[in-house]
Amino acid sequence: MLDLNAPLREADPAVARLVDAELARQRHGLEMIASENFASRAVIDAMGTPLTNKYAEGYPGRRYYGGCEVVDQVEQLAIDRAKELFGAEHANVQPHSGAQANFAAFMALIRPGELLMGMALPHGGHLSHGAAVNHSGVVWRAVHYGVDPATGRIDYDALREQVRRERPRLLIAGGSAYSRILDFAAFRAIADEVEATLLVDMAHVAGLVAGGVHPSPVPHAQVVTSTTHKTLRGPRAGFILCRADLAKAIDRSVFPGTQGGPLEHVIAAKAVAFGEALTGDFRRYAAEVVENARVLAAALADRGFAIVSGGTDTHLMLVDLRPKHLTGKVAEQVLGKAGITVNKNTIPDDPQSPFVTSGIRIGTPALTTRGMGTAEMELIAGLMDRALATPDDDTLAAVRAEVETLSAEFPLYERATAGAAR
Repeated sequence: MLDLNAPLREADPAVARLVDAELARQRHGLEMIASENFASRAVIDAMGTPLTNKYAEGYPGRRYYGGCEVVDQVEQLAIDRAKELFGAEHANVQPHSGAQANFAAFMALIRPGELLMGMALPHGGHLSHGAAVNHSGVVWRAVHYGVDPATGRIDYDALREQVRRERPRLLIAGGSAYSRILDFAAFRAIADEVEATLLVDMAHVAGLVAGGVHPSPVPHAQVVTSTTHKTLRGPRAGFILCRADLAKAIDRSVFPGTQGGPLEHVIAAKAVAFGEALTGDFRRYAAEVVENARVLAAALADRGFAIVSGGTDTHLMLVDLRPKHLTGKVAEQVLGKAGITVNKNTIPDDPQSPFVTSGIRIGTPALTTRGMGTAEMELIAGLMDRALATPDDDTLAAVRAEVETLSAEFPLYERATAGAAR
């Protein structure tokens, strides 16, 4: 008979070993992927609760199952905190991911076959903004805007002309590798000229918005989608904010339109993360993330790396490796051997394929969560430069040893054991 009280190490040693191995990887390396972060123990604990046992199709007070009186309170708490955090009229906290949040929002706002416009994936956009290989590029017609190749920044005058020419029904602002402040007021004015709806995908900058170091899209966009991980430092999931007049359409599109039962254990973790983000400590964290990114970008530029757009206003930077005669694929592999995790990434008008790329994307949220500051950013830039300049076994082993020493100075999940960060 199944022992419901057996801990993971006893119930499934194989899975426990793998979780412990991943925890060790996170502890002993430098996590520099811009879309990754370290959730608090409280967030992780919320996800590992018996709330996972409860089916709760529908919304608080309007469920298709009995026994939802407690999860109704959990979900309502997450909704209320999200609205308070971002100053939104309505929040739907059920989407399982940012991509699902986008799909549900698109379905609520425009009909299949109508035209949407988002930032091109190779220029820093996101797969779910109408890329041809994504369902969003199949269900809807999609055209894309990019950045000025000379500056690496959005040219709002050029965007306005393109929008006037294409006349999309939905204009999408936001991306996954754009390092500059987005002018949401300009996006809204441009959308209004052609009577398009403005949707802002703030997945990457949600924590910066919550922390007051990036302008909020909420006053400008009819709909805002986001993830709760990345800079917001919550569970891996999504949510949608919108005006009150769009609430019913958004809610219907999430359930029953695109999802079934909500993950109430993850929604509990979202509530915890929103609560953490409402604190002064989180505001200080967000400011440190941006300052660390600024210093890291400058330190890499001093070592001969080309930073797309010349720097960063946010938590991330896109590094053009062509001056170093490297590809993103090679750099990702070399740095990985040195204990530094990054991801290869296309740069605007990249001559390489998406599987090779000419760039890497780097972020500071996870390093900042561990307590690292500007001095460590200077040190890390030097370690990256050494590893990429001389990628032989001896150099990479020496750099990895320094990475492990640095990581040990900023411990991660100190009391974590046996297959869980607890």
